Amino acid sequence: MRAAVFHAANTPMTIETLEVSKPGPHEVLLNTAYAGLCHSDLHFLEGLYPTQTPIVLGHESSAVVEAVGSEVTYCKKGDRVITCLSVFCGTCEYCNTGRPQLCSNTAVKMLPGQAKRMFWKGQPVGQFANLSSFAEQMLVHENAVLKIADDIPLTIGCIVGCGVMTGAGAVLNTAKVPQGSTVAVFGCGGIGLSAVNAAAIAGADRIIAIDTRSSKLDVAKQMGATDVINASNVDPVEAIRDLTGGGVEYAFEAVGLKLTAEQSFQSLRAGGTATIIGMVPFGTKIELHGYDFLKERRIQGSSMGSNRFRVDMPKLLSAWKKGDLKLDHLISSNIKLDEINEGYAKLKGGEILRQLIDFGVAT
Repeated sequence: MRAAVFHAANTPMTIETLEVSKPGPHEVLLNTAYAGLCHSDLHFLEGLYPTQTPIVLGHESSAVVEAVGSEVTYCKKGDRVITCLSVFCGTCEYCNTGRPQLCSNTAVKMLPGQAKRMFWKGQPVGQFANLSSFAEQMLVHENAVLKIADDIPLTIGCIVGCGVMTGAGAVLNTAKVPQGSTVAVFGCGGIGLSAVNAAAIAGADRIIAIDTRSSKLDVAKQMGATDVINASNVDPVEAIRDLTGGGVEYAFEAVGLKLTAEQSFQSLRAGGTATIIGMVPFGTKIELHGYDFLKERRIQGSSMGSNRFRVDMPKLLSAWKKGDLKLDHLISSNIKLDEINEGYAKLKGGEILRQLIDFGVAT
């Protein structure tokens, strides 16, 4: 199979031919249909997060099942699936207490370097997030996939697999935004726009979208934002306070920067909650004023939208079918695997939302 191999930070990925193992008892071999170019992978490409190399990145994808292991019961050859990095065991403490996204069983959620599923020149290649979507095939645990119906386009399924689940889940699952709330979302990429849309679905009374790109703010209005703030020419915290008379009840950071993480907390009214969705660079410390906590302001993290993906993703797809979740707005273009480096250059430029690698799989 062909795959994009990452060798070192700030160097282009190379397209190589790899070998992939046959499925083990609980493994599934997939023919990748689409893979999204997510900003999270860019953090690794730029060296902002450490990872072993060589490795095949990618973690947002849809696929068609090619083969299954001897003990797989969930799916069969020919099934159309969405992948999710929140692979779960179903038996650990986290899984048994309703938090499978935090599954601690390293037999299914293998630690970096543990998986020996792909090989290049006879040596193992690292598998990213137990998936590695930037390849024509993926070998994954059966609990890393969700079957979807034939009437769901695999393009739509792909973006639900990470960006949409992460943004919408942070609103609906992590923060549990109630009807009538005031909400601010910092960053209007795919994840932030999904958070905006989910806040609208939740019935938030006021949804303020913040970005430095006017084109993204225009999309945010289509996704449900009631107000937009261009942070390139105003202080977003002061603007939010002016709009709301003191701050919002819920703020979401979907950029992955120290500054916006701090601003999300600073934009809260007393008793408000800030949820950090973005991947703030590894080792970076967020600084907050201790006095602000006296007013019961809170800050929390969110892992992949606190998902129970086999329950949550079908709900998101149902909302899309009804027209409530506006997923088509998030897809900018389709590209080929050979164009992946150019695709990430465009993503870094800031105007692009989601580019999907089209592997040409018949669906």
